[in-house]
Parts: sequence; C-alpha cells; structure tokens
Amino acid sequence: MHTTITPFALTHWKSERTQGELRQFGWTGTSPEFGEVRVVWPALPKAPNVVVTEVSGPGLPTARFETRGLLSELVSKPTLNRATCRVDGRFVAMERHRWAVTHRGRALRMRYLGDDYRLTALGKRAYRLERLRDDEDPGVVVTAHQMGIGNGRRVTLRAAGRVLPADLALAALFAGVDRSVLTRRGAVRAGIKRMFSFWAETTY
Repeated sequence: MHTTITPFALTHWKSERTQGELRQFGWTGTSPEFGEVRVVWPALPKAPNVVVTEVSGPGLPTARFETRGLLSELVSKPTLNRATCRVDGRFVAMERHRWAVTHRGRALRMRYLGDDYRLTALGKRAYRLERLRDDEDPGVVVTAHQMGIGNGRRVTLRAAGRVLPADLALAALFAGVDRSVLTRRGAVRAGIKRMFSFWAETTY
C-alpha cells in the first residue's frame, strides 16, 4: 500500500561488549506510519566470510544485504562489492557503472518485483533512493542524511511521494551499508583501505 510518510530519525545504537559474543551496531527509530524500524550489522546468524546488514520492523518486509568473500572478514559492514540483496526473501537485481565520473553515473541500479530503483550518493553521509516513475506510478524519492557524532549520531529519512513498505526497507537498509564506492573519491579510498587491510591480515 502506498503511504505518505512523516520524516523521522533513526538513532545509532550498539550492543554491549561481551567476551565471546559478536558485537552488533545499527540504527533504530520509529516511523509514525510504519512503526519501529531497526537496522543491524553484522546480522545473525554469523557465517564465515559473510557480513550482513538487516532491516526489520512490524510494518516492513525484512531486507538483507550481504557481502561474501575473504575481505568480508576485514570490514564491519557490507560493501557494494560482491554483494547480494533480498527483500522479503526475494532477490533484488543490482548493477552499477564502476568507472562513471558523476555520482549519478555511479549510482546503484536495482530491480525488485518489477520496480526499478536507483541509489545515488549525495555526499559521504547522505544518499537518495528513487523508485523510478513508470506507466502506472509516479515513483518516489527517499533521502537519508546522517548527522551528529559519537552516541548522538542519527539518520533522518524523508520522502517525496507515496512510499511502499519495500521502499522504506531499502532506504533504511543502505544506512547500514558501506556506500563509499558510489563516489569516485570514496572508491579510491575504499580500494586503498581494502589493499592495506588485506596486506596487514596476510602478513600478521
């Protein structure tokens, strides 16, 4: 069902540090229209060489974004490299142009249940998720901006247009994904970081 939503914020949280247990991080908040929204990474169950972010809530389909491979053990949250995404258990097709110059050109393009989406970086701490217009629907734009530092961090979500539950689940999901490669500068930094981390791990 398409719904007009009120802007709302997700606040940062982290689990207690307990010896022998996986420490988790995330965002949590309440949408007046869809209820509680919870973003968690790394999501359970933990598997070797896999890192997962999950979005859940009583009014949303569960969305999961995962990265696989040896380098997944070196990152705290999933990246867009070697990634898969599912919403309500259904596969979300994804593609992006790694060598594009502009943010729009580097956007992540997705397709889910016949709808086309585009995720575009608006900077290091902000992004836009669009469900693109088609012959039957005018589409929607959800923007997310991260603000604050430390325990005061929060992500504000706003929508222009009428939102589907899957739209909000996807928009919240990417607050728990490393989106750095959606910008040229971020992609260079991410590549250097991965190479250094892999070198440090193999020479330890």
